[in-house]
Amino acid sequence: MKATVEQLAEIGIFASLNRTDLEQLQEHTAIRTYQQGEVVMYEGDRIPEKLYTLLSGSLRVTKTAVAGKETILRTLFQGDIFAAPALLGNGIAPATVTAETDVQVLTTEREFLLAAIRQNPEIALRILAVFNQRLQQLHETVHGLVSERAIVRLARFIHYFSVEQNTKIVDNSVCLKKRLPYYQIARSIGITYEECVRLFKKLKPFVSYSRGGKITVLDWQKLEDIASGDEIDNTAVETASTQTMSASAD
Repeated sequence: MKATVEQLAEIGIFASLNRTDLEQLQEHTAIRTYQQGEVVMYEGDRIPEKLYTLLSGSLRVTKTAVAGKETILRTLFQGDIFAAPALLGNGIAPATVTAETDVQVLTTEREFLLAAIRQNPEIALRILAVFNQRLQQLHETVHGLVSERAIVRLARFIHYFSVEQNTKIVDNSVCLKKRLPYYQIARSIGITYEECVRLFKKLKPFVSYSRGGKITVLDWQKLEDIASGDEIDNTAVETASTQTMSASAD
């Protein structure tokens, strides 16, 4: 099934194209549906020379170490492009991409995408902007793993999903629509499952975690302070947590 002109127009990198350009590009697109849990591509696979774009749902991008430990690199959402080596590199998938939900993936033939870029270089600039943002995020992640405390990485992770993805306000609290189970968070910020559970207990005065990965930010300012690395030391966090547990016991 080919993409519609309307679907192409909603993709950020094609925002500068007029309808005629979109109609020409449309002929060289395809949409494939993947079920929840289905693998779109495995790390190390040779993948066709295409641009991959997520039309709906969410995808999980992971890498597996030689010892077998899996690390979640990022979650992709509607409109995100991925598998850059298929478009600009050696055609080898750099990571495993798995459907977190039922998803639709749009592919655009590389040859015809490059032709569109020659006619409208703005497309290339938008693609470069996306990859530059990913590179900056990677630098921040590596820096955090090396120098930031785990509780800062956790707060930053929650803050990112609160700001970048859908949230809703409930009783003056920020509730994340996306469910984030302990194992996913742990693999995303480089800690163990057990440490993730322990850190959420420390953040309990500021962040509520419910069964199934439902997260509600109870104190936005405190979360921002911790995520920015400001001096909210372990003693202060633990004191607030102790006070909350004492109040619950009373």
